[in-house]
Amino acid sequence: MKTRLALFGPPGAGKGTQARLLGSRLGFTHISTGRILRQAKREGSAIGRVARAYIDKGRLVPDEVVYDLAARAIADAGWDRFVLDGFPRTLAQARWLASCLDGGGAPLDSVVLMSLSDDRVVARLSRRRVHKVTGENFHLDSKPPPESERSFIIQRKDDRPEAVRERLRIYHETTRPVADYYRRAGIMTVVDATGSFEDVHARIHGLVHAD
Repeated sequence: MKTRLALFGPPGAGKGTQARLLGSRLGFTHISTGRILRQAKREGSAIGRVARAYIDKGRLVPDEVVYDLAARAIADAGWDRFVLDGFPRTLAQARWLASCLDGGGAPLDSVVLMSLSDDRVVARLSRRRVHKVTGENFHLDSKPPPESERSFIIQRKDDRPEAVRERLRIYHETTRPVADYYRRAGIMTVVDATGSFEDVHARIHGLVHAD
């Protein structure tokens, strides 16, 4: 069984959903650096205050801050039975992660590339909505928001079709070297991310339990 995983793929491929399912059904620790950053920002921790200074100015949080968060989360998981959600995103982050995990004697077992065409990504994300108070995500097709909450439901600017296309351009530009890196390492497997969440989960579940 593979117990140290990273989920990789375009925005809207369902990485967060699949990571949560691996957590609830197989006992994996779900590690999302984006989610950890948002929580730290809400709580006003030292790292959260550093992150807020960048986020509020629309700037990327420095890799050094992300590395610290990732290292702490991996250590808290006991260096095993974890799934990284959307990290690493760049070649520099992939190299840092390899060094960090090798230092803990816990290299990645598998990098799962969740494959979804650009057109499907645009179609999927342009139907996504978010609760402006709670931050909960909904989808007009697969998870429509409750009628009672409709007045609180909005579409994020970066989920509009033109914004999604730009996000995809950046994704392909920055992550191609990461995919090549893991292909050369022989630990990347492509999983079709089309179909229902359960269909995709079944494919990933089979990979996790493959010898």
